[in-house]
Amino acid sequence: MNKQFLQCGRYRLPTGGEGSAPLVMGILNVTPDSFSDGGQFHTLDHALSRAEQMIADGVDIIDIGGESSRPGAEPLPLEEELRRVMPLVYALRDCGKPLSVDTYKPEVMREAIIAGADMINDINGFRAEGALRVVNDSDCALCIMHMQRDPQTMQKEPHYADVTGEVIEFLRERIHALSGAGIVHERMCIDPGFGFGKTLQHNLTLLKDLGRMAQELEMPVLAGLSRKSMIGAITGKPVEQRLGGSIAAALSAVEHGARIVRVHDVAATVDAIKVWQAVESMKKDSK
Repeated sequence: MNKQFLQCGRYRLPTGGEGSAPLVMGILNVTPDSFSDGGQFHTLDHALSRAEQMIADGVDIIDIGGESSRPGAEPLPLEEELRRVMPLVYALRDCGKPLSVDTYKPEVMREAIIAGADMINDINGFRAEGALRVVNDSDCALCIMHMQRDPQTMQKEPHYADVTGEVIEFLRERIHALSGAGIVHERMCIDPGFGFGKTLQHNLTLLKDLGRMAQELEMPVLAGLSRKSMIGAITGKPVEQRLGGSIAAALSAVEHGARIVRVHDVAATVDAIKVWQAVESMKKDSK
């Protein structure tokens, strides 16, 4: 892959080249029904404290989400999502780190971009009516994710003949759609959508094939595996005990080609990546 950076609003993030480290995106859910943190950060003061801790821990991007996308989640009314997300965007826009907003609603995208968001992270791959028009004139980064069906039905017997091939073709079509709308490739990254309409075997296959995905699509890959059900299925641990499994998954994603990892546990993941990168640097120096 020859793309060396991601244009992320006010920031230009390294995504390739000699010595560039994988980026850590910290998850900041402001949802009372989040699957992984029990909604403990859904008040503004708690969310701001959490963001400050992420910054101290070395986060590269803060990803703000107001609507749960856990399997079976009901859609959130637009007004409620705006009420949850926008105060946090305004409060954090000068924090010194790129702000991402996790939404599939064009209206939320528009307001977030006006408020200063640097990235839009869309589980729906910018397929909603009007989404491309909203993001077209900005310079924010766009994360294009694959999802089979929708959060209400995605985990009801997901099926693929060739999961990696089908995810790549979906993402290729969406990249083409964004390019056709005049959006430059430097603003795009891709996410295979771990757990979004995939079985454990599908997720493991996609994890193994991240490098192929990055190479074929010539895009930096974002991998979100933190605390997900696949970690629970492998380890047998409940959500609150998946730290070790999540760090292992993040390192495996990086090893297989991910340039951004989306995580709940920023400090532990940053430390793990530092150790991994130190070893990788030694390996390169010895060649």
